[in-house]
Amino acid sequence: MAFSKVNRRAKIKRRIRKKITGTSAMPRLSVFRSNKQMYAQIIDDSTGLTLVSASSYKSKAKGNKVEQAALVGKEVAEKAKKAGIESVVFDRNGYLYHGRVKSLADSAREGGLKL
Repeated sequence: MAFSKVNRRAKIKRRIRKKITGTSAMPRLSVFRSNKQMYAQIIDDSTGLTLVSASSYKSKAKGNKVEQAALVGKEVAEKAKKAGIESVVFDRNGYLYHGRVKSLADSAREGGLKL
């Protein structure tokens, strides 16, 4: 029996999160993609705190979804630099590394984050 799209993503997410954790030295950049918006947050899993967050909803980014994701990546990189964060572990959250997720990651790299 084939998995539904949601169950498939949940399975991949569990597999990824077994291996990836964010520490205070190297926090986790988690990405969430809804149908309309793109969200990114940098999380320290050892304390359970969100250090930095950015979204296309709050920034009112214009353009298509890939361009909006790129703006969110730049915004999260700028906020991370201000917070003193230079390198992170990328958590794609079960999504394929393609399209909006790839655009966010590439623009975060251009903004100065090391993924």
